[in-house]
Amino acid sequence: MIYKHVETNDEKPGHFCGVIGIYSPAEINIPEKLFFPLFALQHRGQESCGIAYRKGERIVAYKDLGMVSSVLGRYLKEDRPSRIGIGHVRYSTSGGNKLENAQPMVANCNKGEIALAHNGNISNTQDIKAGLFAEGSIFQSTSDTELILHYLSRLQGRDFIEALTETLIHMEGAYSLVMIRGETLIGIRDPFGFRPLYYGTKDGMSVFASETCALDILQVTDYRSVEPGEMLIVDSSGTRSVRFGQPREKRQCVFELIYFARPDSRMFGQSVHLARKRMGAALARADRDRGFSEADMVLPVPDSGNSAALGYAQEAGLPFDLGLTRNHYTGRSFIMPTPGQRELAVRMKLHPVRDILQGKRVVLVDDSLVRGTTSRIIVKLIREAGVKEVHVRLSAPEIKWPCFFGIDVPTRKELISNQLSPQEIARHIDADSVSFLEEPRLRECLPDPENFCYACFNGKYPVKVSLND
Repeated sequence: MIYKHVETNDEKPGHFCGVIGIYSPAEINIPEKLFFPLFALQHRGQESCGIAYRKGERIVAYKDLGMVSSVLGRYLKEDRPSRIGIGHVRYSTSGGNKLENAQPMVANCNKGEIALAHNGNISNTQDIKAGLFAEGSIFQSTSDTELILHYLSRLQGRDFIEALTETLIHMEGAYSLVMIRGETLIGIRDPFGFRPLYYGTKDGMSVFASETCALDILQVTDYRSVEPGEMLIVDSSGTRSVRFGQPREKRQCVFELIYFARPDSRMFGQSVHLARKRMGAALARADRDRGFSEADMVLPVPDSGNSAALGYAQEAGLPFDLGLTRNHYTGRSFIMPTPGQRELAVRMKLHPVRDILQGKRVVLVDDSLVRGTTSRIIVKLIREAGVKEVHVRLSAPEIKWPCFFGIDVPTRKELISNQLSPQEIARHIDADSVSFLEEPRLRECLPDPENFCYACFNGKYPVKVSLND
Protein backbone atom coordinates (compact mmCIF):
# COMPACT_ATOMS: atom_id res chain seq x y z
CA MET A 1 0.00 0.00 0.00
CA ILE A 2 1.06 3.64 -0.28
CA TYR A 3 2.00 4.70 3.20
CA LYS A 4 0.05 7.59 4.71
CA HIS A 5 1.45 9.05 7.89
CA VAL A 6 -0.79 10.90 10.32
CA GLU A 7 1.07 13.78 11.92
CA THR A 8 1.33 13.88 15.72
CA ASN A 9 3.77 15.31 18.23
CA ASP A 10 5.06 11.86 19.04
CA GLU A 11 8.80 11.43 18.70
CA LYS A 12 8.45 7.65 18.87
CA PRO A 13 7.25 5.27 16.16
CA GLY A 14 3.63 4.39 16.87
CA HIS A 15 2.06 0.99 17.38
CA PHE A 16 -0.86 -0.19 15.36
CA CYS A 17 -2.77 -2.08 18.04
CA GLY A 18 -3.16 -4.98 20.42
CA VAL A 19 -5.64 -7.85 20.38
CA ILE A 20 -7.16 -10.31 22.83
CA GLY A 21 -9.45 -13.32 22.35
CA ILE A 22 -11.08 -15.62 24.92
CA TYR A 23 -13.00 -18.89 24.60
CA SER A 24 -14.57 -20.73 27.54
CA PRO A 25 -16.38 -24.10 27.35
CA ALA A 26 -18.80 -22.84 30.02
CA GLU A 27 -20.40 -19.41 30.16
CA ILE A 28 -18.40 -16.80 32.07
CA ASN A 29 -18.43 -13.01 32.19
CA ILE A 30 -16.46 -12.65 28.95
CA PRO A 31 -16.62 -8.81 28.69
CA GLU A 32 -15.09 -8.50 32.16
CA LYS A 33 -12.42 -11.07 31.26
CA LEU A 34 -11.58 -9.05 28.14
CA PHE A 35 -11.29 -5.78 30.04
CA PHE A 36 -8.27 -6.65 32.15
CA PRO A 37 -5.91 -7.96 29.41
CA LEU A 38 -6.95 -5.04 27.17
CA PHE A 39 -5.99 -2.71 30.01
CA ALA A 40 -2.62 -4.49 30.14
CA LEU A 41 -2.23 -3.84 26.38
CA GLN A 42 -3.16 -0.15 26.61
CA HIS A 43 0.41 0.87 25.68
CA ARG A 44 -0.14 -0.66 22.23
CA GLY A 45 -3.02 1.65 21.35
CA GLN A 46 -4.50 4.62 23.14
CA GLU A 47 -6.95 6.14 20.68
CA SER A 48 -9.82 3.66 20.44
CA CYS A 49 -10.80 0.31 21.88
CA GLY A 50 -13.63 -2.19 21.75
CA ILE A 51 -14.92 -5.68 22.35
CA ALA A 52 -17.19 -8.13 20.53
CA TYR A 53 -18.75 -11.22 22.08
CA ARG A 54 -21.50 -13.79 21.54
CA LYS A 55 -24.79 -12.89 23.18
CA GLY A 56 -27.25 -15.68 22.52
CA GLU A 57 -27.30 -16.36 18.79
CA ARG A 58 -25.62 -13.14 17.69
CA ILE A 59 -22.44 -11.12 18.10
CA VAL A 60 -22.68 -7.80 19.90
CA ALA A 61 -19.94 -5.18 19.80
CA TYR A 62 -19.13 -2.01 21.68
CA LYS A 63 -16.32 0.31 20.70
CA ASP A 64 -15.47 3.97 20.95
CA LEU A 65 -12.66 6.50 20.85
CA GLY A 66 -10.73 6.65 24.11
CA MET A 67 -8.89 4.53 26.65
CA VAL A 68 -9.90 1.12 27.94
CA SER A 69 -10.88 2.32 31.42
CA SER A 70 -13.25 5.02 30.16
CA VAL A 71 -14.72 3.16 27.17
CA LEU A 72 -15.07 -0.33 28.61
CA GLY A 73 -15.33 0.32 32.34
CA ARG A 74 -19.10 -0.09 32.07
CA TYR A 75 -18.57 -3.82 31.53
CA LEU A 76 -17.32 -4.22 35.10
CA LYS A 77 -20.70 -3.29 36.57
CA GLU A 78 -22.81 -6.35 35.75
CA ASP A 79 -22.51 -9.95 34.63
CA ARG A 80 -22.79 -10.69 30.89
CA PRO A 81 -22.50 -14.47 30.44
CA SER A 82 -20.89 -15.68 27.22
CA ARG A 83 -18.41 -18.25 26.01
CA ILE A 84 -16.48 -16.30 23.40
CA GLY A 85 -15.23 -12.77 22.81
CA ILE A 86 -12.44 -10.65 21.30
CA GLY A 87 -11.04 -7.20 22.06
CA HIS A 88 -8.86 -4.54 20.50
CA VAL A 89 -6.89 -1.39 21.34
CA ARG A 90 -5.94 0.84 18.43
CA TYR A 91 -3.36 3.43 17.48
CA SER A 92 -4.41 5.16 14.26
CA THR A 93 -2.07 5.83 11.34
CA SER A 94 -3.51 5.41 7.85
CA GLY A 95 -7.17 6.36 8.07
CA GLY A 96 -6.86 8.49 11.17
CA ASN A 97 -8.55 8.32 14.52
CA LYS A 98 -12.18 7.83 13.47
CA LEU A 99 -14.85 5.71 15.08
CA GLU A 100 -15.54 3.80 11.85
CA ASN A 101 -11.95 2.50 12.00
CA ALA A 102 -12.27 1.28 15.60
CA GLN A 103 -12.26 -2.47 16.09
CA PRO A 104 -13.38 -5.24 16.39
CA MET A 105 -15.25 -5.11 13.10
CA VAL A 106 -18.43 -7.18 12.81
CA ALA A 107 -19.93 -8.33 9.49
CA ASN A 108 -22.85 -10.54 8.52
CA CYS A 109 -22.17 -12.19 5.18
CA ASN A 110 -22.50 -15.45 3.26
CA LYS A 111 -19.90 -16.96 5.62
CA GLY A 112 -22.04 -16.18 8.66
CA GLU A 113 -21.63 -13.51 11.30
CA ILE A 114 -17.96 -12.69 11.88
CA ALA A 115 -16.08 -10.41 14.27
CA LEU A 116 -12.45 -9.57 13.53
CA ALA A 117 -9.65 -7.69 15.29
CA HIS A 118 -6.31 -7.09 13.58
CA ASN A 119 -2.80 -6.07 14.60
CA GLY A 120 -0.56 -5.18 11.69
CA ASN A 121 -0.73 -3.76 8.20
CA ILE A 122 -1.57 -5.42 4.87
CA SER A 123 1.12 -4.18 2.50
CA ASN A 124 -0.73 -5.02 -0.76
CA THR A 125 -3.95 -3.29 0.30
CA GLN A 126 -3.99 -0.96 -2.72
CA ASP A 127 -4.03 -3.76 -5.31
CA ILE A 128 -6.58 -5.91 -3.47
CA LYS A 129 -8.89 -2.98 -2.75
CA ALA A 130 -8.85 -1.89 -6.39
CA GLY A 131 -9.96 -5.36 -7.46
CA LEU A 132 -12.73 -5.47 -4.87
CA PHE A 133 -13.95 -2.01 -5.88
CA ALA A 134 -14.14 -3.15 -9.49
CA GLU A 135 -16.31 -6.10 -8.38
CA GLY A 136 -18.71 -3.82 -6.50
CA SER A 137 -17.48 -3.84 -2.91
CA ILE A 138 -18.52 -0.88 -0.75
CA PHE A 139 -16.12 0.09 2.05
CA GLN A 140 -17.26 1.89 5.17
CA SER A 141 -13.82 2.47 6.69
CA THR A 142 -10.24 3.03 5.60
CA SER A 143 -8.93 0.12 7.66
CA ASP A 144 -7.33 -2.84 5.91
CA THR A 145 -9.12 -5.04 8.46
CA GLU A 146 -12.33 -4.47 6.53
CA LEU A 147 -10.48 -5.56 3.39
CA ILE A 148 -10.00 -9.05 4.86
CA LEU A 149 -13.73 -9.38 5.54
CA HIS A 150 -14.65 -8.26 2.00
CA TYR A 151 -12.23 -10.68 0.37
CA LEU A 152 -13.44 -13.55 2.54
CA SER A 153 -17.13 -12.91 1.80
CA ARG A 154 -16.61 -12.89 -1.97
CA LEU A 155 -15.19 -16.42 -2.11
CA GLN A 156 -18.18 -18.49 -3.17
CA GLY A 157 -19.15 -22.05 -2.28
CA ARG A 158 -16.28 -22.98 0.03
CA ASP A 159 -15.87 -24.41 3.48
CA PHE A 160 -15.21 -21.53 5.88
CA ILE A 161 -11.69 -22.55 6.90
CA GLU A 162 -10.83 -23.23 3.26
CA ALA A 163 -12.14 -19.78 2.28
CA LEU A 164 -10.28 -18.13 5.17
CA THR A 165 -7.06 -19.88 4.17
CA GLU A 166 -7.49 -18.73 0.57
CA THR A 167 -8.04 -15.16 1.81
CA LEU A 168 -4.92 -15.18 3.95
CA ILE A 169 -2.76 -16.50 1.12
CA HIS A 170 -3.58 -13.34 -0.85
CA MET A 171 -2.77 -10.97 2.03
CA GLU A 172 0.82 -9.76 2.22
CA GLY A 173 2.42 -8.00 5.12
CA ALA A 174 1.72 -8.16 8.83
CA TYR A 175 -1.41 -9.58 10.40
CA SER A 176 -2.01 -11.10 13.78
CA LEU A 177 -5.76 -11.71 13.93
CA VAL A 178 -8.39 -12.88 16.38
CA MET A 179 -11.78 -13.82 14.97
CA ILE A 180 -15.19 -15.03 16.09
CA ARG A 181 -17.27 -17.10 13.71
CA GLY A 182 -20.29 -18.73 15.27
CA GLU A 183 -19.12 -20.55 18.40
CA THR A 184 -15.52 -20.69 17.16
CA LEU A 185 -12.55 -18.52 18.16
CA ILE A 186 -9.67 -18.31 15.69
CA GLY A 187 -6.16 -16.87 16.14
CA ILE A 188 -3.92 -16.25 13.11
CA ARG A 189 -0.36 -15.02 12.59
CA ASP A 190 1.09 -14.11 9.19
CA PRO A 191 3.76 -16.35 7.59
CA PHE A 192 6.56 -13.88 8.36
CA GLY A 193 5.54 -13.54 12.01
CA PHE A 194 5.94 -9.75 11.95
CA ARG A 195 3.59 -9.08 14.86
CA PRO A 196 3.45 -11.21 18.03
CA LEU A 197 0.50 -13.38 19.06
CA TYR A 198 0.37 -15.77 22.02
CA TYR A 199 -2.01 -18.58 22.92
CA GLY A 200 -2.52 -19.94 26.41
CA THR A 201 -4.94 -21.98 28.50
CA LYS A 202 -6.10 -21.92 32.11
CA ASP A 203 -8.82 -24.04 33.72
CA GLY A 204 -10.27 -24.91 30.31
CA MET A 205 -10.29 -21.28 29.13
CA SER A 206 -8.32 -20.47 25.95
CA VAL A 207 -6.77 -17.02 25.49
CA PHE A 208 -5.06 -15.23 22.59
CA ALA A 209 -3.09 -12.04 23.30
CA SER A 210 -0.59 -9.76 21.60
CA GLU A 211 1.73 -9.88 24.62
CA THR A 212 2.36 -12.17 27.53
CA CYS A 213 1.70 -9.36 30.03
CA ALA A 214 -1.97 -9.65 28.99
CA LEU A 215 -1.88 -13.36 29.78
CA ASP A 216 -0.22 -12.67 33.12
CA ILE A 217 -3.12 -10.56 34.34
CA LEU A 218 -5.42 -13.57 33.81
CA GLN A 219 -2.82 -15.80 35.51
CA VAL A 220 -2.34 -17.82 32.33
CA THR A 221 1.03 -19.54 32.71
CA ASP A 222 0.65 -22.34 30.15
CA TYR A 223 1.16 -20.55 26.83
CA ARG A 224 3.08 -20.55 23.58
CA SER A 225 3.60 -18.34 20.55
CA VAL A 226 1.25 -18.79 17.63
CA GLU A 227 3.76 -19.78 14.95
CA PRO A 228 4.21 -17.78 11.74
CA GLY A 229 1.71 -19.05 9.17
CA GLU A 230 -0.36 -20.84 11.81
CA MET A 231 -4.11 -20.70 12.40
CA LEU A 232 -5.39 -21.99 15.74
CA ILE A 233 -9.08 -22.93 15.80
CA VAL A 234 -10.76 -23.20 19.21
CA ASP A 235 -14.28 -24.59 19.72
CA SER A 236 -16.21 -27.11 21.80
CA SER A 237 -14.17 -29.98 20.34
CA GLY A 238 -10.85 -28.48 21.47
CA THR A 239 -8.01 -26.68 19.69
CA ARG A 240 -6.57 -27.59 16.32
CA SER A 241 -3.75 -26.08 14.28
CA VAL A 242 -3.89 -25.36 10.54
CA ARG A 243 -0.90 -24.22 8.51
CA PHE A 244 -1.47 -21.92 5.54
CA GLY A 245 0.63 -20.31 2.82
CA GLN A 246 4.16 -21.07 1.78
CA PRO A 247 6.82 -21.33 4.51
CA ARG A 248 8.66 -18.03 4.87
CA GLU A 249 11.72 -16.91 6.74
CA LYS A 250 10.73 -15.30 10.03
CA ARG A 251 10.79 -11.51 10.01
CA GLN A 252 9.76 -10.58 13.54
CA CYS A 253 9.66 -6.85 14.26
CA VAL A 254 12.79 -5.95 16.19
CA PHE A 255 11.11 -2.76 17.45
CA GLU A 256 8.87 -4.90 19.63
CA LEU A 257 11.98 -5.64 21.69
CA ILE A 258 13.50 -2.16 21.38
CA TYR A 259 10.43 -0.14 22.33
CA PHE A 260 6.88 -1.40 21.76
CA ALA A 261 6.40 -4.31 24.14
CA ARG A 262 6.04 -3.87 27.87
CA PRO A 263 9.30 -4.70 29.66
CA ASP A 264 7.58 -7.36 31.79
CA SER A 265 6.49 -9.29 28.66
CA ARG A 266 8.32 -12.13 27.02
CA MET A 267 8.58 -11.54 23.32
CA PHE A 268 9.90 -13.86 20.61
CA GLY A 269 11.22 -16.26 23.22
CA GLN A 270 13.05 -13.79 25.43
CA SER A 271 12.52 -11.27 28.23
CA VAL A 272 11.91 -7.78 26.82
CA HIS A 273 13.59 -6.14 29.83
CA LEU A 274 16.71 -8.30 29.55
CA ALA A 275 16.92 -7.75 25.78
CA ARG A 276 16.87 -4.00 26.34
CA LYS A 277 19.52 -4.28 29.03
CA ARG A 278 21.73 -6.11 26.52
CA MET A 279 21.21 -3.28 24.03
CA GLY A 280 22.20 -0.72 26.64
CA ALA A 281 25.29 -2.74 27.52
CA ALA A 282 26.18 -2.91 23.82
CA LEU A 283 25.97 0.90 23.66
CA ALA A 284 28.37 1.15 26.60
CA ARG A 285 30.82 -1.24 24.95
CA ALA A 286 30.68 0.79 21.74
CA ASP A 287 31.48 3.93 23.71
CA ARG A 288 34.36 2.18 25.45
CA ASP A 289 35.73 0.96 22.09
CA ARG A 290 35.84 4.52 20.77
CA GLY A 291 37.41 5.87 23.96
CA PHE A 292 34.43 7.71 25.41
CA SER A 293 34.44 7.84 29.23
CA GLU A 294 33.48 11.44 30.03
CA ALA A 295 30.39 10.91 32.17
CA ASP A 296 29.37 10.98 35.82
CA MET A 297 26.03 9.18 35.60
CA VAL A 298 23.51 7.47 33.33
CA LEU A 299 19.95 8.75 33.01
CA PRO A 300 17.03 7.13 31.17
CA VAL A 301 14.35 8.97 29.26
CA PRO A 302 11.41 7.43 31.13
CA ASP A 303 9.92 5.01 30.67
CA SER A 304 11.12 3.71 27.31
CA GLY A 305 14.81 4.17 28.09
CA ASN A 306 14.82 2.64 31.58
CA SER A 307 15.99 -0.89 30.80
CA ALA A 308 18.65 0.13 28.25
CA ALA A 309 19.99 2.82 30.59
CA LEU A 310 20.32 0.27 33.39
CA GLY A 311 22.24 -2.04 31.06
CA TYR A 312 24.51 0.83 29.98
CA ALA A 313 25.23 1.84 33.58
CA GLN A 314 26.05 -1.69 34.70
CA GLU A 315 28.37 -2.29 31.73
CA ALA A 316 30.08 1.11 32.04
CA GLY A 317 30.37 0.98 35.83
CA LEU A 318 28.57 4.32 36.18
CA PRO A 319 25.84 5.35 38.64
CA PHE A 320 22.28 4.98 37.36
CA ASP A 321 19.79 7.61 38.51
CA LEU A 322 16.32 8.92 37.70
CA GLY A 323 17.08 12.50 36.76
CA LEU A 324 13.84 12.87 34.81
CA THR A 325 10.42 12.16 36.27
CA ARG A 326 7.45 11.35 34.08
CA ASN A 327 3.86 12.43 34.58
CA HIS A 328 1.86 9.33 33.65
CA TYR A 329 -1.44 11.19 33.40
CA THR A 330 -0.74 13.27 30.30
CA GLY A 331 -1.72 10.61 27.73
CA ARG A 332 -0.76 11.02 24.08
CA SER A 333 0.26 14.50 22.93
CA PHE A 334 -1.30 15.32 19.57
CA ILE A 335 0.07 17.86 17.14
CA MET A 336 0.47 21.35 18.54
CA PRO A 337 0.59 24.28 16.11
CA THR A 338 3.55 26.18 17.60
CA PRO A 339 7.01 25.25 18.94
CA GLY A 340 6.10 26.82 22.29
CA GLN A 341 3.05 24.60 22.67
CA ARG A 342 5.03 21.51 21.67
CA GLU A 343 7.63 22.34 24.30
CA LEU A 344 4.91 22.83 26.91
CA ALA A 345 3.49 19.37 26.06
CA VAL A 346 6.91 17.79 26.76
CA ARG A 347 7.34 19.82 29.97
CA MET A 348 3.96 18.53 31.15
CA LYS A 349 5.19 14.98 30.62
CA LEU A 350 8.82 15.15 31.81
CA HIS A 351 10.47 17.15 34.56
CA PRO A 352 14.13 17.18 35.70
CA VAL A 353 15.33 16.51 39.24
CA ARG A 354 17.70 19.46 39.64
CA ASP A 355 19.55 18.26 42.74
CA ILE A 356 20.67 15.14 40.89
CA LEU A 357 21.69 16.83 37.65
CA GLN A 358 23.46 20.04 38.61
CA GLY A 359 27.08 20.11 37.48
CA LYS A 360 27.04 16.52 36.17
CA ARG A 361 28.17 15.04 32.86
CA VAL A 362 25.33 12.70 31.93
CA VAL A 363 24.67 9.91 29.45
CA LEU A 364 21.01 10.25 28.46
CA VAL A 365 19.69 6.91 27.16
CA ASP A 366 16.57 6.54 25.03
CA ASP A 367 15.38 3.88 22.62
CA SER A 368 15.23 5.77 19.31
CA LEU A 369 15.36 9.13 17.53
CA VAL A 370 12.79 9.94 14.86
CA ARG A 371 12.48 13.66 14.11
CA GLY A 372 14.60 14.99 16.97
CA THR A 373 11.94 17.48 18.08
CA THR A 374 11.26 15.96 21.49
CA SER A 375 14.91 15.08 22.10
CA ARG A 376 15.86 18.72 21.57
CA ILE A 377 13.35 19.80 24.22
CA ILE A 378 14.51 17.11 26.68
CA VAL A 379 18.14 18.19 26.30
CA LYS A 380 17.03 21.77 26.92
CA LEU A 381 15.19 20.68 30.08
CA ILE A 382 18.18 19.01 31.66
CA ARG A 383 20.55 21.80 30.60
CA GLU A 384 18.24 24.22 32.42
CA ALA A 385 18.62 21.95 35.45
CA GLY A 386 22.37 22.62 35.40
CA VAL A 387 24.02 19.63 33.72
CA LYS A 388 27.54 20.22 32.53
CA GLU A 389 27.43 17.85 29.52
CA VAL A 390 24.73 15.79 27.77
CA HIS A 391 25.67 12.71 25.74
CA VAL A 392 22.62 11.16 24.06
CA ARG A 393 22.66 7.42 23.39
CA LEU A 394 19.99 5.52 21.43
CA SER A 395 19.48 1.77 21.79
CA ALA A 396 18.22 1.50 18.19
CA PRO A 397 20.12 2.11 14.96
CA GLU A 398 19.34 5.21 12.92
CA ILE A 399 15.79 5.01 11.53
CA LYS A 400 15.96 5.85 7.82
CA TRP A 401 13.01 4.04 6.21
CA PRO A 402 9.24 3.89 6.79
CA CYS A 403 7.54 0.71 7.97
CA PHE A 404 4.75 -1.06 6.08
CA PHE A 405 4.13 -3.81 8.61
CA GLY A 406 2.29 -2.24 11.52
CA ILE A 407 4.41 0.66 12.78
CA ASP A 408 3.79 4.36 12.24
CA VAL A 409 7.11 5.78 11.02
CA PRO A 410 7.24 9.18 9.27
CA THR A 411 8.20 9.59 5.63
CA ARG A 412 11.90 9.45 4.79
CA LYS A 413 12.19 13.21 4.46
CA GLU A 414 10.86 13.64 8.03
CA LEU A 415 13.36 11.21 9.55
CA ILE A 416 16.21 13.24 10.99
CA SER A 417 18.82 10.55 10.28
CA ASN A 418 18.20 11.01 6.54
CA GLN A 419 19.03 14.70 6.84
CA LEU A 420 21.83 14.91 9.39
CA SER A 421 24.82 12.87 10.58
CA PRO A 422 25.04 11.95 14.27
CA GLN A 423 27.45 14.86 14.78
CA GLU A 424 25.01 17.24 13.07
CA ILE A 425 22.11 15.82 15.08
CA ALA A 426 24.07 16.55 18.27
CA ARG A 427 24.42 20.19 17.25
CA HIS A 428 20.76 20.32 16.22
CA ILE A 429 19.47 19.08 19.60
CA ASP A 430 22.23 20.90 21.58
CA ALA A 431 23.81 17.69 22.89
CA ASP A 432 27.55 17.25 23.36
CA SER A 433 27.38 13.97 21.42
CA VAL A 434 24.85 11.59 19.90
CA SER A 435 25.45 7.91 19.21
CA PHE A 436 23.21 5.12 17.93
CA LEU A 437 23.47 1.37 18.45
CA GLU A 438 24.75 0.12 15.12
CA GLU A 439 22.83 -2.69 13.44
CA PRO A 440 25.62 -5.32 13.77
CA ARG A 441 25.80 -4.67 17.52
CA LEU A 442 22.00 -4.84 17.78
CA ARG A 443 22.06 -8.23 16.09
CA GLU A 444 24.58 -9.44 18.66
CA CYS A 445 21.99 -8.70 21.37
CA LEU A 446 19.49 -11.16 19.85
CA PRO A 447 19.70 -14.96 20.13
CA ASP A 448 18.38 -15.51 16.58
CA PRO A 449 19.15 -12.26 14.73
CA GLU A 450 18.33 -13.70 11.31
CA ASN A 451 14.66 -14.03 12.36
CA PHE A 452 14.04 -10.27 12.63
CA CYS A 453 13.03 -7.45 10.29
CA TYR A 454 15.42 -4.47 10.20
CA ALA A 455 13.85 -2.68 7.22
CA CYS A 456 13.31 0.63 9.05
CA PHE A 457 17.09 0.78 9.52
CA ASN A 458 18.38 -0.55 6.20
CA GLY A 459 15.49 -0.42 3.70
CA LYS A 460 15.65 -4.16 3.00
CA TYR A 461 11.95 -5.06 2.98
CA PRO A 462 10.98 -8.75 3.01
CA VAL A 463 8.12 -8.09 0.54
CA LYS A 464 7.66 -5.61 -2.30
CA VAL A 465 6.42 -2.20 -1.09
CA SER A 466 5.60 1.12 -2.75
CA LEU A 467 7.52 4.12 -1.46
CA ASN A 468 5.99 7.53 -2.08
CA ASP A 469 8.69 9.77 -0.65
